[in-house]
Amino acid sequence: MAIEYSDASRHLQDRFDTRRLADRLVEVKVHQGFTDADREFIQAQAMFFLATVDEHGQPTCSCKGGDPGLVTILDTATLAFPNYDGNGMYLSMGNISQTGRVGILFVDFERQRRLRVEGVAEIVFEHDVMRRYPECQFLVLVRTTAIYPTCPRYVHQHQLVARSPFVLRSGMSTPTPEWKRSGWARDVLAARDPATDQT
Repeated sequence: MAIEYSDASRHLQDRFDTRRLADRLVEVKVHQGFTDADREFIQAQAMFFLATVDEHGQPTCSCKGGDPGLVTILDTATLAFPNYDGNGMYLSMGNISQTGRVGILFVDFERQRRLRVEGVAEIVFEHDVMRRYPECQFLVLVRTTAIYPTCPRYVHQHQLVARSPFVLRSGMSTPTPEWKRSGWARDVLAARDPATDQT
């Protein structure tokens, strides 16, 4: 199986009589390679949620955003996404460097659809795909171990009002987030941070 249920999951499945359903879902919904529908769905998304875990088992979850096409499907079992300038903590990326284990949740809030991708990730500093992403610091490659849709019944329907002005685009000047101009941040910015020219 692409998903191996833990004893704790099995205990709860048995308690609520869902073991048969859980096994059937793995049988008919979970796969390790991207289908055409998966590819179309993922490459249309402008954001996703990324879960990682460090060497001590401490998890963190972050939201990654951009324009549609933020994630590139490289082959039937590998996706790539860029890492951009952020708050400089590198929690998710540090976790990837340590353990490589990731869970990615794509949610289409307008059409109320969800897709999970689980796999093993690595950071690469040189790759042809990086040319697609202006100002990309590095690329994250994820080799999938499980891909599956999940029930969307609790996804509230939202509608896009406007795209973030901070999304990096070729030929456009990227604005500086206001927090980087704060007194607590100005003197500790990275030497090459564009905000240092504006403080």
